[in-house]
Amino acid sequence: MTPSPVRIAVLHFSHETVTFLKNDTTREDFIYQGSPAKGEALLKWDPKSYMGGFVKMAREFDGVELVGIESPLWPKTGTGSGWVTQDAFETFVGKMIAEIKADEPFNGVYLCLHGAMAVRGIPRPEAELARRVRETVGPNVFIAATFDPHGNEDEAFLRQADLAFTVKYFPHYDSYLQGERAARTLVRAIRGDYKPAHATVKLPIISPTVLQWTGASPWMDLVQRALVWEASEPDVYVNVFFGFPFADVPDVGMTFQVLTNDNPALAAKICRDLAETTWRQREALLTSTKVHTIPDGVALAKQAMQSRETPVVLADHSDRSGSATWLLREIISQGLSNTLIATIADRAATAKLRAQGAKAGDTFDMEIGGLVDESAGEPVRIQGTILNAVEGYGQFWVTIKFGRDNVLILSTYLVQVTEPFSLKSLGLDISAFEVMAIKSRVHFRRGFHDNGFARTILLVEPKEPFLGTVRLDKLPYENVDLSQYYPYGNPTFPG
Repeated sequence: MTPSPVRIAVLHFSHETVTFLKNDTTREDFIYQGSPAKGEALLKWDPKSYMGGFVKMAREFDGVELVGIESPLWPKTGTGSGWVTQDAFETFVGKMIAEIKADEPFNGVYLCLHGAMAVRGIPRPEAELARRVRETVGPNVFIAATFDPHGNEDEAFLRQADLAFTVKYFPHYDSYLQGERAARTLVRAIRGDYKPAHATVKLPIISPTVLQWTGASPWMDLVQRALVWEASEPDVYVNVFFGFPFADVPDVGMTFQVLTNDNPALAAKICRDLAETTWRQREALLTSTKVHTIPDGVALAKQAMQSRETPVVLADHSDRSGSATWLLREIISQGLSNTLIATIADRAATAKLRAQGAKAGDTFDMEIGGLVDESAGEPVRIQGTILNAVEGYGQFWVTIKFGRDNVLILSTYLVQVTEPFSLKSLGLDISAFEVMAIKSRVHFRRGFHDNGFARTILLVEPKEPFLGTVRLDKLPYENVDLSQYYPYGNPTFPG
């Protein structure tokens, strides 16, 4: 028999919001060449991640039509911006809802989300988006979503939606897989082969993202336990939200969700098992990764150079603006050579250099970085020679050689360098550097650690407890009471 036709609306709205940054994420930040996107342009966006997996799997079913609803892509500021303005949220969501209404009926809706978006005046924006979609399409249309594990979610989202699928690994190796799962299960639900039943447990544990690397225990063990449950029980899907502590929102912290095919008792059982297992290991969760002060980290990098344990990665995990100069200043102070600094974000400097027509061979003498907020420190004067100046990926990139064969990459916005060879496009010989100083928490392990590229990995942060610090009690929360979370209070296990 030919299956009944299925129409699925596809939406995207994602941001990982650092609410402590001073620069709001505005409507204009989501508008650039290619964004917003709709139709096939939206469906073809990010083919190796959630969207790519969802589209590929959905189109393997006969009779499935995907409708790309006009949606903003990631803002051009990346993760280097603060609160999403209510104007931005209302503008884009309003257009999405209007387009859904105009193009109905639909059998399903797919929401490609992150989970750590923070919007002024809207405490749970992903759940609010799902609520408005539900209000529009009615109770009989299935809604599925994919999430980043750093989402701040609780039971609110699944009150409105039917299905959710979250990445398990950090770095996020399985986003394509979760997109495939969302498509397959959504189509099954629409055709009556999957009746979603789910359970949610919110656990009062809050942790810095740099400690959430799933290559180390007990984070690794937690992922494995979830995978065992999925392997041993058909049609079970386990979501572990690690949480994103740099968003000052009421649903911050760890959350567990379990989806089953019409078996709510099994969902509750698995959810409680994972929560209890995690609670027993809560102390170990927060001691799984060593973080050095920047002076100590740079000194250790020098020792690694002397013992030829190179390349060395110096990962400044705490820089949330991209403009912080603490690590650059210490590299200069301790006299490191053959070091690549990728990158320092300075919107004003790159705009000035673009206007001046900066090019390879030009002399460079400017103060760069710093000043955007206290966490960025003071600007640092760099004197050297421009190696390259190019446009790309919505930014202006300037590569400067200075000191003893050091190279600094100046960018417009915060850049997390996740693998070294992407920098070849700037004309760099990656093998020439003994040390690579980058701005990244864990994602860099994909291209520097898990593939064996770097022999020494050093995570660093300033002595001062700035925005991305592991010392969360130093952050100016207004919507979060840390005394209700481990390790800053003495909460009890829920239920």
